[in-house]
Amino acid sequence: MSTSGDTPPERAQILLVEDNPGDVRLTKEAFKQGRIENDLHVVTDGNRALEFLARDGRYEDAPRPDLILLDLNLPRTDGEEVLEQLKDDPNLRSIPVIVLTSSRAEEDIVKSYELHANAYLTKPVDPDEFIDAVRAFEKFWFSVVRLPSEVDRS
Repeated sequence: MSTSGDTPPERAQILLVEDNPGDVRLTKEAFKQGRIENDLHVVTDGNRALEFLARDGRYEDAPRPDLILLDLNLPRTDGEEVLEQLKDDPNLRSIPVIVLTSSRAEEDIVKSYELHANAYLTKPVDPDEFIDAVRAFEKFWFSVVRLPSEVDRS
């Protein structure tokens, strides 16, 4: 994402890796209410996340995400494995990854940071609190933090 002169800011490309339809719906609602223009791409398991990031098969035209929201408890390839493969890839490791999961287990938190997650958020149970949490990190990551441009990441 970059802004210059009179050009409108680019839309943020966000990849949500989440298998729970209710959490996908709440995340979409939170982003819709937010002020940041974004394209939210959703995949429902770890294998599809890796295919999206590699631009394989049905995802050959997928954009490079500016930010990844990653659940840990996924079917097929779990979130920790996705995070590990992502951070091992020199072409992808600079993409910020926020683990957004229901797990409050200390070992999951420690392991996520050991695998170089940029943040670990536990999903609030209350839908309004969930939306507030998503909007808060959206504002932080896209209004406060400076992310590398596509040119810088190549």
